[in-house]
Amino acid sequence: MKKVNIHEAKSQLSKYIAAALRGEEVVIHKAGEPLVVLTPWQKNPEKRKGGQWRNKVKMSTDFDAPLPAEILKGFQGTNE
Repeated sequence: MKKVNIHEAKSQLSKYIAAALRGEEVVIHKAGEPLVVLTPWQKNPEKRKGGQWRNKVKMSTDFDAPLPAEILKGFQGTNE
């Protein structure tokens, strides 16, 4: 991953575009904070398809039932 500041990105944009086209991740920063990631344009990205897990995954009837007290206690921490 390349990390560059805005000034450097502006002055050497073609260099960073070429890096992104090669598959490198280029992150542009301002004052040390990441702002954007430079990525290649995809004219027609592949559409997402759903349903691959249909009839392959079963959920129990009590999937969303409240958790038992002993398990809930583990999530509550020690600030009581």
